[in-house]
Amino acid sequence: ILGFSQSSVSSQNSRGTKRKWVLEEDVVLAACMVDLQNVGTFNIDTRFKAGYLNELKKMLEKVLPHTMLKAKPNLESKIRTLKRDWAIVYDMLSGKKQ
Repeated sequence: ILGFSQSSVSSQNSRGTKRKWVLEEDVVLAACMVDLQNVGTFNIDTRFKAGYLNELKKMLEKVLPHTMLKAKPNLESKIRTLKRDWAIVYDMLSGKKQ
């Protein structure tokens, strides 16, 4: 099990309270998403089926039981951020939007 620290404190921003993710949580989320993809239960084309956020939440709770992450808004928001960041890197590597 990864060493988890309670440094995931919230901070104020213009939209209210935003949860700060720590590196261990990012790593575990990515690993759980890969596992979920490999199992195939929630796969549909290039996306996940409805209900995958709750399954990810359960998977994360097993590894990081004290994080108290919620499917919505925590996981949903983090995955949206990861997709946005991936799109930026993909565009940079493929030569788009130079």
